[in-house]
Amino acid sequence: MTNITAPVTTSSPTFQGISSKRKATNSVATFLVYGVMALAMVPLVWVLYTLIARGLGPVLSPEWWTTSQKGVLYSMPGGGALHAMVGTLVQTLICSLISIPIGIFTAIYLVEYSNGNRLGKITTFMVDILTGVPSIVAALFVYSMWIVLFGMDRSGFAVALALVILMVPVIIRNTEEMLRVVPQDLREASYALGVPKWKTIAKIVLPTALSGIVTGVMLAIARVMGESAPVLILVGSTQVINWDAFGGPQSSLPLMMLDMYKAGTAPAVLDKLWGAAFTLVLMITLLNVGARIISTKFSAKSS
Repeated sequence: MTNITAPVTTSSPTFQGISSKRKATNSVATFLVYGVMALAMVPLVWVLYTLIARGLGPVLSPEWWTTSQKGVLYSMPGGGALHAMVGTLVQTLICSLISIPIGIFTAIYLVEYSNGNRLGKITTFMVDILTGVPSIVAALFVYSMWIVLFGMDRSGFAVALALVILMVPVIIRNTEEMLRVVPQDLREASYALGVPKWKTIAKIVLPTALSGIVTGVMLAIARVMGESAPVLILVGSTQVINWDAFGGPQSSLPLMMLDMYKAGTAPAVLDKLWGAAFTLVLMITLLNVGARIISTKFSAKSS
């Protein structure tokens, strides 16, 4: 006679026990993930709520956006933050014009051309070191080189040079990662059609990675816009609007906040301090939204 073995059914007690254990583990892990996410959101929501609640009042006034603090005492209400916004935008613009090309071209070299050679390894090592350099160190370096050694005046351009040191490694590291994400098949298909390497990079690799590169650039800009150490050391504070980054004191939003912090605890001073903080966050948010719209419009679309 032929022995017929009964098939193992999935409704056995052992299988049901394993299945119940996996479901319980999955439920616990899901609860922990959502719980940790909610816990991480608490300080962020708290900061945003405090910032909006205390800084929205001055920002709603048209005077805040159209006038400076010229002729207005810190402890007295009135005046605006236009002088600080102008200084922040001018310094950030100069820094970006220098940092973005250097960062992107360096990342292209590391990914597409270095092939692990000695120069590529040295460059990667130096970028890793610069990534951890504190802003005060960058400011002191620029002060000793630009002002002490070359004899230049303290100015917004000196601030921009210090911000370049902080911004370049962030752009290089992010752009490098975004370029490595681009599939190698796209490069090989382009080479197979006889397209030169430089044109492959310009027409295929960069457009494919554009969205991530723009995100990294905006993160770098957001970082340098809020730095306070360079403006404390490398430029003098002023309450008037100064468009010239190469001469005279030039304020910025971080410097304005520091001036208000040192001015005391009068209600008008605190209002201006929180208003400057809210304005800085609002400017960074608008820049990020605009950059994402532009990158989405011009990035390569997958069919």
